Amino acid sequence: MGTGGMGVGEAWTIGIVDVGLIVLSHCENPAKNEAINFLEKVFLGEINAKIPISNFIGAYHILTRYLRVNRELASQELLKTLELRHTSFVQDITIDHAIMAIKNATKFRVEGWDGYLVSLADALNASIIYTIDQKLTKIKHLSIVIPISKNTLQKYHEWLSKEIKT
Repeated sequence: MGTGGMGVGEAWTIGIVDVGLIVLSHCENPAKNEAINFLEKVFLGEINAKIPISNFIGAYHILTRYLRVNRELASQELLKTLELRHTSFVQDITIDHAIMAIKNATKFRVEGWDGYLVSLADALNASIIYTIDQKLTKIKHLSIVIPISKNTLQKYHEWLSKEIKT
């Protein structure tokens, strides 16, 4: 498992960006700047990664329901990014992906969304999932890269536990 930064050869492989990085980059939190820097590298082509469009729907749900970000603000921020219509965005969910997502979730004992990311990675011949979720290390045929530093991630988790309690 890699953490922060790219390893040798990763520039030539495809990665899939998980929803958590979209969430982090679209609301005030201790990891926002690092998440934005990561996405900028994707948009500039320094990191070869695809961002599922469905992440933005999931991010809206997480931002408004769990982080209690104002709906209009969450909408404005996510739409600014979506309106870039960047080539890294992938229109992603097919019936076959949904079927494999459920099969992968069962096989790897992960959440359905994570099973979907594995399905999409496999379909796109991607070998990396960029995420903040360390549980994905169960999936041995993919590299899990956490592009947020350990220190910042710890601060984020501390912030998150306070944010959810209030």
